[in-house]
Amino acid sequence: MPLLTIDGLWKCYGGDPVLRGIDLAVEPHEVVCLIGASGSGKSTLLRCVNLLETVDDGVILLDGTDITAVNADEDAVRRRIGMVFQSFNLFPHMTVLENITLAPVKVHKQPRKAAVEEARALLARFGLADKAADYPDRLSGGQQQRVAVIRALACHPDLLLLDEVTSALDPALVTEVLALIRDLKHQGMTMVIATHEMSFARSIADTVCFLSDGILLEQGPPDRLFTAPEQPETRAFLHRALSDGVL
Repeated sequence: MPLLTIDGLWKCYGGDPVLRGIDLAVEPHEVVCLIGASGSGKSTLLRCVNLLETVDDGVILLDGTDITAVNADEDAVRRRIGMVFQSFNLFPHMTVLENITLAPVKVHKQPRKAAVEEARALLARFGLADKAADYPDRLSGGQQQRVAVIRALACHPDLLLLDEVTSALDPALVTEVLALIRDLKHQGMTMVIATHEMSFARSIADTVCFLSDGILLEQGPPDRLFTAPEQPETRAFLHRALSDGVL
């Protein structure tokens, strides 16, 4: 059974459709990359999966359970789905360690000592052991984004959603965040990633999905989709990416 199943998903704003009948299945340990122009619906799709947006039609299943049902426990769903945003969203008045341990202690009721030990282990694993006592404004953008990913991992999600996590970074800082995500793939984390980094998507994804105007027009393994796309819209998008030097 897929870990995540999206069936006929529609989302509208003010009567205007933003997502149009999206169908997608994500297997355990699979990495799915969403590509497409800005405004194509990638971020909205992730926000629907994490129940930050209400769904107008269709269903989303997590391990076979309809999480879009009226009686669904949104807090329970978000305990299983981690999400990392492009704007970091770290609490500026908390240290790195406090940011990471907040949800495990307050939401998951993990003993503080255990949460701190795990947070320090995660920081060490991703090269930030010396930043535990720092506040976010003392960190570079790349370090802040890595802390945001670690904060999501501290809650032991079954599924991790990453929304353009490098778009707010200087080019020199992108590499360190992408390296962290590659490490997560090697560890078997199931991820759905919205990205403009075409070469990264090609190297890390098991499946690449091309969205255009709210429609999932094409999906497939990266070697096939990037070299022999079937849809003219996909070919035009990839041609622009190649011309812009991002592929």
